[in-house]
Amino acid sequence: MPAAPLPPDELDRLSLLDALALLDTPPEPVFDRITRLASRLLNVPMALFSLVDADRQWFKSRVGLEAEQTPREHAFCAHAIGMTRPLVVNDATQDQRFSDNPLVYGPPNIRFYAGVPIRTAAGLAIGTLCALDTKPREMSREEAEVLNDLATILTKEVHYRERLAVAREQLEQSSAVLGASEARFRSIFDVASVGIALVAPDGGWISVNAALCAIVGYSEEELWGLTFQQITHPDDIALDVGLLEELRRGARTQYQLEKRYIRKDGREVWINLNVAPKFNRAGEIEYYVSVIKDIDAEKRAQQEVAALNADLERRVAERTAALGASEARLASVIENANDAYIGLDEAGVVTAWNRQAEETFGWPREEALGRKLEELIIPKELAERHRDGMRRYLATGQATVADQRLELPAVRRDGSTLTVEVRIRALQLDGGKVFSAFLHDITERKQEEVRREYESRHDALTGLLNRRALMEALPLAQARAGRSGKTVGMLFIDLDGFKAVNDSQGHEAGDILLGVVAERLRAGVRRTDSVYRLAGDEFTVLLEDMADTFDDAHRVAEKLIKSIAEPVELPGRAVRVRASIGIALDAAGGTRQAEELLKEADHFMYQAKKAGRGRVCSARHPC
Repeated sequence: MPAAPLPPDELDRLSLLDALALLDTPPEPVFDRITRLASRLLNVPMALFSLVDADRQWFKSRVGLEAEQTPREHAFCAHAIGMTRPLVVNDATQDQRFSDNPLVYGPPNIRFYAGVPIRTAAGLAIGTLCALDTKPREMSREEAEVLNDLATILTKEVHYRERLAVAREQLEQSSAVLGASEARFRSIFDVASVGIALVAPDGGWISVNAALCAIVGYSEEELWGLTFQQITHPDDIALDVGLLEELRRGARTQYQLEKRYIRKDGREVWINLNVAPKFNRAGEIEYYVSVIKDIDAEKRAQQEVAALNADLERRVAERTAALGASEARLASVIENANDAYIGLDEAGVVTAWNRQAEETFGWPREEALGRKLEELIIPKELAERHRDGMRRYLATGQATVADQRLELPAVRRDGSTLTVEVRIRALQLDGGKVFSAFLHDITERKQEEVRREYESRHDALTGLLNRRALMEALPLAQARAGRSGKTVGMLFIDLDGFKAVNDSQGHEAGDILLGVVAERLRAGVRRTDSVYRLAGDEFTVLLEDMADTFDDAHRVAEKLIKSIAEPVELPGRAVRVRASIGIALDAAGGTRQAEELLKEADHFMYQAKKAGRGRVCSARHPC
């Protein structure tokens, strides 16, 4: 009889189960009504509200069963709590997990079992609502819905008990239930204006907030029966799953993409999705944290603007090619367009300049007309290239910018710079060349892209580079070392005593301490070296251009240990922490992977901790 695997969050789950004060308590009508309904509506002789403890399952409410508890290794429910969907066993004698179970070949002679995990507000499964029969049977869709509905009612009662426990213990003692950080997380989770979800590794929803339910049109209970793949647009699944696989392999630390969900009413909705993994103590992915922003209105507006611009360009081309009676009407359209419109003759002199061009570039129409474009909006360093391009096109008919969308730098009348998306079309008119250009200011969009790229490679708390940036930078540093004949070094730094400060003075004090340590690390290395924060109180320093290898690295490490050990003034008191540092080196021309180098430095850091902390260890100088 194979034992059920322990859930990855077992310690937190048991801690919360104990804090809820449900174990070994008298029967309660609110739970007994639910198990009685389950027995009657599903026509089964046994129905249980089972709580899975460390070494037993104990029945808070039971119908048709005399025993108050059974060993955990015999419990069907121990398997059910590790699943994101209900566990249904049609015939236990035919299921290799349960065929030799004492509860199957002996009293109560279980043949049929159906159990739905009962989860806390944080998504931890504490037990199940289950229905059992002494005869094999199939469970109909209607019966499954009944069991899920009753489990939802029971879950809401458990959530109510959680809130009572948190209120009773106050925030200082809330670690017995969820932990102070978990209580703050749930508060943010529930009131956030963006969708937030905890997603199991198999794609099932563990916990979702109200904002996400509003985006997709499903209730929280309905989402529990679905995976994220089932509500993702078919055309977007491959990209999403591919990025998720890169997370699993460690090739990414998070990812962000725009994709479409299919709402319950069948309508498509565009969202911006950001996904990051949550690891357990064993370093395995426990679940994913997904942040979902509704960008449907923005995407549809972009599509409408693109359609309007395409139509406007077509109409402008028609006007320039055949002027005609509609010239006045088209001139009005151009004048009131959302994009800047500039007309040029073959000498590059401005012949048209609409209202939006005035607003975008700051030049009034009367001053712009008759001047060359390089005098108005082209940066000085690009002016000659623009003139060469005009001459080449007039001579050969070949152009690098015509009839395509380009992002180019531009300058306003006041000298400030901007980035514009440019679409230029060249036309033959009356035996000569004319040019029509639409320009859209995309400065804010480009700045936002730069900001997002910065945030994806930097730690939000300290401003240091993050793990993703390290994994990108290390191969480049190794290549430079190969060319120069120098050595690359890695320092893995872990603070000694940080947890005690964090626990005794709070996370705010811990954050201040990490910020001070980050500044000391920056100040303690050369300009050619880089400092990274991996997670928590773990940092790395990438050393480049090293000649004396281990001795150089040890000197830097000892300097950093001394700097970190200086007292830090926190609100109310000064504290002192130390650091343990491990060193790994990669000689010039080395072929070691980034993860290998990091792993070796991590290994020697742990050797430093075992040897008494506050010291440096490496292959050359073991502790």
